[in-house]
Amino acid sequence: MYRAASSRLTLLKGNGRTVGDSRFASRGLFSWITGESSSSLPPLDTPFRGFPPPSSLPDYVEPGKTKITTLSNGLKIASETSPNPAASVGLYVDCGSLYESPLSSGASHLLEKMAFKSTTNRSHFRVVREVEAVGGNVGASASREQMGYTFDALRTYVPQMIELLVDSVRNPAFLDWEVNEEIRKVKEEIGEQANNPQRLLMEAVHSAGYSGALAMPLLATESALNRLNAPILEEFVAENYTAPRMVLAASGVEHEELLSVAEPLLSDLPSVPRSEEPSSTYVGGDFRRQGESGVAHVAIAFEVPGGWKKEKEAIILTVLQMLMGGGGSFSAGGPGKGMHSRLYLRVLNEYQQIQCFSAFNSLFNNTGLFGLYATTSSDFVEKAVDLAVRELIALASQGQVSQIQLDRAKESTKSAVLMNLESRMIASEDIGRQILTYGERKPLEQFLKEVDAITLNDISKFSQKIISSPLTMASYGDVMNVPSYESVSSKFHAK
Repeated sequence: MYRAASSRLTLLKGNGRTVGDSRFASRGLFSWITGESSSSLPPLDTPFRGFPPPSSLPDYVEPGKTKITTLSNGLKIASETSPNPAASVGLYVDCGSLYESPLSSGASHLLEKMAFKSTTNRSHFRVVREVEAVGGNVGASASREQMGYTFDALRTYVPQMIELLVDSVRNPAFLDWEVNEEIRKVKEEIGEQANNPQRLLMEAVHSAGYSGALAMPLLATESALNRLNAPILEEFVAENYTAPRMVLAASGVEHEELLSVAEPLLSDLPSVPRSEEPSSTYVGGDFRRQGESGVAHVAIAFEVPGGWKKEKEAIILTVLQMLMGGGGSFSAGGPGKGMHSRLYLRVLNEYQQIQCFSAFNSLFNNTGLFGLYATTSSDFVEKAVDLAVRELIALASQGQVSQIQLDRAKESTKSAVLMNLESRMIASEDIGRQILTYGERKPLEQFLKEVDAITLNDISKFSQKIISSPLTMASYGDVMNVPSYESVSSKFHAK
């Protein structure tokens, strides 16, 4: 972009004279500003002598395709090229709180905090200095099913990025003082959870809605932290960070370069047969916790059977959430911020007592949750729950969603996905997580076609399927006026 802009400025200078040369002076400044014709100035579309016009851009530029190589131990290395001068590399592991035992509960949360600390080859200070030396950014994220470790920097430093990333994931030292320090910080974070009721409710709907592995908390509890130590973390990593459960993904890197650097560092990882995913069963349920007075936070949710593995239904759910939308009672930016969505138009714009009203989903490989979240005053919470019930039932009813609303949601979904994938970090993460889930990266064109194919009938039938599952409710704050689980559940059964 800067090169093109610079070349155009050069063309204006011609023969060493600036724009304000004698030709402009002879006509006068006023005539130049007002656009009077001048025989001494050629039309703007006339090529400059001695400057051949650049070749036109092609009508279509084929995006870089994702290349995947599976090492002999089962670990996958995947990448896509990009014209961007920077690169993003991530190591993704099929491991999370889903795989924790009662003894190792909270390990995923703590491992997220322990990322890029001391290794058997580097001190934490050296890790920080090496990242700073290349102007990079590192990060880690834990979820119920997957762990992700990322490094973002200029592509010139790809070999250094990969070596440090692999060392940090494969060879953590788990020094006692570092582990204890991070445990202290996590405990402080737990103490501040009251300031983030939405995150607390998302944890609650999982513990109330599932029995089995998905009911395990992603956020470590204080009692779990009191049990955790370096040996437990070492055992958890050794048991779960195995080659068949790992993907090294990169955006902005040539595949051959990535392979030549990464293969020697990862080919000796143990090839342990991939264990079965711990089982979870959706049961529905109710969670209530008293908190601040005067304000109530409520979430109601239902199961999305099949999760990511049922691709078509996962795509319908993505459009469904965009269709419902919602958010805070005030949102700057107008329609581009979702103020055209059903929850804005039908709820937030109509009821000033509601501070927040939004749709959410939480998808996993084989199951998931979809629901609505509301924040309001305690004396209005019963009405807010009724509105949530009304909106979900309307979604499942024929004729309640217009074609214009659906088309807008579909276009918004495609726009959001395409714009997100312009970020190399998101593209790298998308590669890694898709390969962990599907064993491949699905073509983007396939996703766009699936979105275009969604009909009003798909929306209503899928919504009916969702709200036919048992209800899950979670509430926090001033919960005295929150309707009972049984009364809310009966409204869906009576639809």
